[in-house]
Formats: sequence, C-alpha cells, structure tokens
Amino acid sequence: MTEPSRPGGGAIATPHSLATRAGEQAYERGGSAIDAALAAAAVLCVVYPQNVSIGGDLIALVRSPDGVVRCINASGPAPHLVDAEDLRRQHGGELPYRGISTVTVPGALRGWDTLHRMASNRPWSEIFDQAIAAAEGFPVSRSLADAFVTEAESIVSDSGFTDVFQRGGRFPTEGETLVQPALARTLATLQAEGADAFYEGSVSDDFLTGLAALGSAITAPDLLLFRPEIVEAISTAFGSWRVHTSPPNSQGFALLRVLEQVQALPVEDPLGAGLGQLMLLFKAANDIRDEQLGDPRSGELDLQTSPASGSGAPTVVGAGFERPRGDTVGIAAADAEGWSVSLIQSVYHAFGSGVLEPATGILLHNRGTSFSLRPGSANLLAPGRRPPHTLMPVIVTEGERLRAVSATMGGQGQPQIHAQVLLRAAAGASAAEAVSAPRAIVGAQQDGDSSTTVYLEADLSDEAERSLTTTGLDVRPTHARSEVVGHANLILVAPNGDFDAGSDPRSDGSASASATTSA
Repeated sequence: MTEPSRPGGGAIATPHSLATRAGEQAYERGGSAIDAALAAAAVLCVVYPQNVSIGGDLIALVRSPDGVVRCINASGPAPHLVDAEDLRRQHGGELPYRGISTVTVPGALRGWDTLHRMASNRPWSEIFDQAIAAAEGFPVSRSLADAFVTEAESIVSDSGFTDVFQRGGRFPTEGETLVQPALARTLATLQAEGADAFYEGSVSDDFLTGLAALGSAITAPDLLLFRPEIVEAISTAFGSWRVHTSPPNSQGFALLRVLEQVQALPVEDPLGAGLGQLMLLFKAANDIRDEQLGDPRSGELDLQTSPASGSGAPTVVGAGFERPRGDTVGIAAADAEGWSVSLIQSVYHAFGSGVLEPATGILLHNRGTSFSLRPGSANLLAPGRRPPHTLMPVIVTEGERLRAVSATMGGQGQPQIHAQVLLRAAAGASAAEAVSAPRAIVGAQQDGDSSTTVYLEADLSDEAERSLTTTGLDVRPTHARSEVVGHANLILVAPNGDFDAGSDPRSDGSASASATTSA
C-alpha cells in the first residue's frame, strides 16, 4: 500500500518492510534516492539472506536530474587463479550449484561505494545504521522461514552457515529472532572505514584467510583490483516511452528485444489473447541468452540472431538442477530532485553458495555456477571473466521526464516480469496493481523443466490461459501470487510529477511515496 504524497523526500519500494523503512528514514534525513536505496539494500543483506548478501553482486541503473541514464555494473569476475581444467576434473562437465567453487569476486560493496559517490546527500556511515540494528536481532519473515524449509537439505553442509542460522540443530521459524553477531561487527567496520575495508583493509585479511581455508581461489589481488564499470544503458522505444536497462553481461537485452517485437503482435492485449505469443517471443529470447550471453570484455557478442542450434527442440534441464528460488532483491527509488535508481543485488540461488565465511559472517553468492566448462562456450569459465548475469534494472522515460523505475527478482524470468509489469502500467494500472497482477513465466524453473515450460498463476484470465494452449509449450499452473514468478517493485511517475509506488504482495515488502519529482 502506498502512503499519500507529501512535499520533500521521495518514493521507495522494496521486498521487505524493514528495508523500506530504512529508505524512508534516509529521505527524512534529507537523503537522495541513492541514500534511500543503499540503506534499504544494507538492511536486506541482513534480513533476506536467502536473496542477498554483501557477499554477492550488484547491477544498478541510475538516472540523474539532467536525464542521463547510467549503468553501474558491479558484477565480480572469476579469480585470476581459477583453473577450468582442474574444475572439470573435480566436477565433470558442469559446475555444481553450490559450494566454494561457485564463488566469484563479490562486487556489491564496491557498487555501493560507486553509487554513494555518484549521488549521495548523506554520509556513508548512515547506510549501515538500520542494518547493524537488524544484525543484532530481527524477526524472521515468512519468505525467509519458507526458504529455510525448502532449501534445508542443500544448505547444511557448511558449518559456518549452520553456526549462524541454526539454533539447537534447527532453523528458525517465522517470527523468531535471528541474530548475526559476526556480520554486525563487519557492518560496523564497513560503516567506520568504508568499502575499502573489505577489498583492501581490515576486513579483507580475515575474509581471505577464511576463503583459503574453504578452498577458494580468490586471493588479495582479486579484491584489490576489482572496480565496477560505469557504462551507458541500452534502450528501446516502446510507444511513447523509452525503456532503459543494463547491457551484457546482463540479460537486459532480452527485454528490449521482446518489447520491440510485441508492438507488432496482431492482438491488442499481449497479456490476454496474446499471452501465448508473448511467451513464444520470450522463449526465443531465452534461447539466444542461454547460448550466446557472456562477458563482452572477453569477445564480441551477437545477441540479435537466433542461436545456432535453433529454438525448436526443448532444452531439458539436467538432473540436480536447482531453481534459483532466492535469487535477488530489486529496489526502486526516486526523489524530488530528479535522481532515480533501480538497484538489483543478489546471491543467485537461495542462500547463494550455502557457504558463510565465519570470521566476517559474510554469506557468499554462487554466481559462478552460471559459467560453462564447455570449450567454445560464450561464457566459458576463465580468469577475470564475469559470468552471464540475470540481474537487470529498468528505468522508463518519456521525452525528458521519468515515467517508471522497475526492479524485480526472478532469475531467468526477470525480462518477462519487467515486460508484464510495464505492459500493465502502460495500460493504466497503478503501481500496486501492476506488480500484484497475475503473471506467466517461460523457461526452466526447477528439476524436470525444459526451455518450453510455462508456469502460469491460477488467477490469470481464461483468455490468457487459452492462448497458451495453442503454442505447444508445456503449461504448468501454479497458485496465485507464487514466488515462482518472482516479485517486483515499481515506481510510476504521473505527468504532473506525482509518485505512485507499489511492492509485490509475493514478498514481505512495502512501498512509500512522499514526494513529487522535479524531473
């Protein structure tokens, strides 16, 4: 639910109410949208460990008051000592889904530092106030409690993890208090000393010692040399709107590709009678992403053509596939001065690698599992190479004005979630209506799925469901407001500048709008 607008401040939407409150407090102190998003992100790294950690990656889109949209890509590379041949000997043809071999350089904290230097009104130290308080004890949310149950079998092999998240041999249930003392100390050090404490300072020594003991290839030069990229966003026209997102190694191109195609569909409603055609367009985009997306710094990418193998036969997910149920957090923020940010941060699969470095309390992501060990692959694991990324922030403009900030989790389905949310907003839905509405997702989500699997929520219209039956896709109903279709956060800006913010009921979040934009 969105609060009424009032002068000053800004709008924010996040997947956890404590994070939204931290963003609101940043505005109350005179902070910018960046300050609000960073305070929210820090809290989420404590209260939503199934989705996010300071031991993960970040990709953000920022629009400045002059209308320029920039992408901050803080996705970390494979360590310089990584040996793909050795990993083939250990794991066979594919990397595992969890464990220390899947950990790449965590980029999030350098991303926070870059964002803070770009557009902050408040001191760095304020980012951490509410996060430290949460690390000293917070009530476990429904989503976190459910994740402990769902993922229990695959997250109990690391003693650092179980020492923090279990008490008396069991995980906490909803409403119980969870305390993370080592993480609280690390956050306090970062608050006092800045992001450098992690990459080249007082936190890094303990962190690297712990990683070495766990068998990681990450060493001091990997942390010291890491810097995020600030690059141009990619964009396309969609009606009177221009939709901006992140370039490769992000999958953002898939959203733009389909938005360009959907305008030529011979139906008026791509979420009703045209839903089947929309899913086929995304299926084709998924095939291109899965075969061709990689790190553009490692070679030229061709993401406009069909994959060499074609898109007719379904690609079946192998045994042992784990859907990245935790995946990501998406934060949308915009302020009265014209700054806006879509901040996406992740541990990838639920609880990431399932490995927690005990001295620092930092949970490690498993983004490296996206690399291939197949020679000739566009995303072959190699030293210094970034893995293909699901993270993809979105900002929408119309002429010189901001129209929307969209942020979502949902793994490989993020382009589809953004598209469905924006299509509903373009048709006149409020922010809350757009993120709450039923959705469908095509692509492999869990063991036994294939590239042709479509999950649709039970409350989609009969017309939409009928449109899927003629596609040849494997349609699988799921319950209404299912996390299998991700959860989104959205800020819309009316022509008069009023903000409207909505948080997805599939999460534990909330949204707030307390300002009118000036740009």
